[in-house]
Amino acid sequence: MEIQPGPLLQQLNSPDDLKKISREQLHQVCDELRQYIIDIVSVHGGHFGASLGVVELSVALHYIYNTPYDQLVWDVGHQAYGHKILTGRRDNFHTNRKYKGLSGFPKRSESEFDTFGVGHSSTSISAALGMAMASKYKGEPDRKVVAVIGDGSMTAGMAFEGMNHAGVADSDVLIILNDNCMSIDPNVGALKEYLTDISTSPTYNKVRDEVWNILGKLPVGKSFSREVASKLEHAMKGMVSKSSNLFEALKLRYFGPIDGHNITKLVDTLKDLREIPGPKLLHIVTVKGKGYALAEKDQTKWHAPGLFDKVTGEIFKKAIDAPQPPKYQDVFGHTIIELAEKNEKVMGVTPAMPSGSSLKFMMDKMPHRAFDVGICEQHAVTLSAGMATQGLRVFCNIYSSFMQRAFDQVVHDVAIQKLPVVFCLDRAGLVGEDGPTHHGAYDIAYMRCIPYLVVSAPMNEQELRNLMYTAQLEKNQHPFVIRYPRGEGVMPEWRTPLEAIEIGKGRKIKDGQELAILSFGHPGNFATTAIRELRTEGIDPAHYDLRFVKPLDEELLHEVFSKYNKIITVEDGTIVGGFGSAILEFMAKYNYQAKVTMLGIPDRIVEHGTLKELHRECGYDAKAIADTARVMMKDSVLVSQIAG
Repeated sequence: MEIQPGPLLQQLNSPDDLKKISREQLHQVCDELRQYIIDIVSVHGGHFGASLGVVELSVALHYIYNTPYDQLVWDVGHQAYGHKILTGRRDNFHTNRKYKGLSGFPKRSESEFDTFGVGHSSTSISAALGMAMASKYKGEPDRKVVAVIGDGSMTAGMAFEGMNHAGVADSDVLIILNDNCMSIDPNVGALKEYLTDISTSPTYNKVRDEVWNILGKLPVGKSFSREVASKLEHAMKGMVSKSSNLFEALKLRYFGPIDGHNITKLVDTLKDLREIPGPKLLHIVTVKGKGYALAEKDQTKWHAPGLFDKVTGEIFKKAIDAPQPPKYQDVFGHTIIELAEKNEKVMGVTPAMPSGSSLKFMMDKMPHRAFDVGICEQHAVTLSAGMATQGLRVFCNIYSSFMQRAFDQVVHDVAIQKLPVVFCLDRAGLVGEDGPTHHGAYDIAYMRCIPYLVVSAPMNEQELRNLMYTAQLEKNQHPFVIRYPRGEGVMPEWRTPLEAIEIGKGRKIKDGQELAILSFGHPGNFATTAIRELRTEGIDPAHYDLRFVKPLDEELLHEVFSKYNKIITVEDGTIVGGFGSAILEFMAKYNYQAKVTMLGIPDRIVEHGTLKELHRECGYDAKAIADTARVMMKDSVLVSQIAG
């Protein structure tokens, strides 16, 4: 059944239509927009709580500002569903995050209202400042720029860098701090406590409201009135609370905190701030999941719950007829506890992904040995390096695409000093519906070029456990990378005994004839499936699981190139500079002659879809491997048939 928007929302095909709505009707628009998001996401999936929390803000921004001429930048973009619906994408919003459908994040190629492509946190302030500076340079004084950033994203260093510059850039930019004490997991750190102090100080809020009323009543055109108002505002902040010192020390005029669910207050406030020039920050307080009681109560669970019954709140799970393999992240989460119980030096660090990485298991059981450092990938890496200098064995768990933000720290703070930090790169390879900002496509290429690093990938859960065990052994004195994909493995019975693996040693899964398939990591399972099908057709490839792309198992590769003249390499990473490239480098080094076909992520940006759809599109699923083998063996099969 097609989901219909409410009667007011149905009339809104653009922000221009929204501006025709009376102020009194904005409450109804917000109610209908919130309900439409609930209806669509419950049936079609997607991120949930974040967009519910900014419904009123989304409406107020497009009501007051002249978008898209006025530039609106959303940080990360989990919260931009209302924005998308209000900007001409209501009727195809059901395609959100689906193959060939709308992106789950703002995307410049999708709409002129999406001014900046986002997916990783903390980029909005820098991007918005760049736009504001460009507008000033081009002589567009009437053009306004707004950045919306959550309190979780505000913890990242890049946000502070942007604010530090904004304060002295003399550009007209408004930063809206959406404070809900959440990112995906609850926020951590001193900034969270600081913002909580601001939003809960009754004395400050009372006096602030009085000053705000004075500011509204004074004649704006008189410089004396502005001066008096400014002095009143600053005196109040100095006497009553230290709340705005952080932002005003960065030369940002601070306003708030205000209730982010009061649409009338938001509209009035934004209308006033639109006329105040220069860099400024509006602090709003919201509830993630607002309007859906279960999401308000358990905000982590309802960040992206999947499909659910909107009435009962039941989250639908796929039917299970037999024991299922665990997610790789859960294998990591349970295995690190096993290791820590046996080795008192084992520690865990993650930048704001304790649930996504499953380090939360260790944080619950060993809170003094596992740490969520907030959205601070660079800090997470160097913190781990600091611990390693003191003899600790730190498992630094970061999503592959987020590790890109800490590349310098891996080189400068870990590799150059040869510190044995263990990097567990979750979500390596294609990740599905989150799309190009989250695909872990590049880590094989950017890690294997760094000296001293060991770079590995497990084909299954047992291999992940053994690589983790190997990495924390005292004899390993190298930085150690273990990459593994999002989602389930292949072993329902995965709690196998822990065994050390010789670093740089692969394994031969089976012998074959003429053709060898070399795999790295989980796609080895695709190769196994392809080989079963090919053997029914008289094609019998060998299969080697290399395990390590650095160092390569040269002994095993000498065997491969001595026996086989047709090679297929398979990886869940970019072909350029990746595992296949490493095999070609080996072949060139030793002057081997063979026909090599590399399968993996192509040299282009891969969009979103299910993993099956994307593996098929990129040409390295089981069918693609089998088809490639058939093509490479075509001449041999033809000769065999003639001889027969």
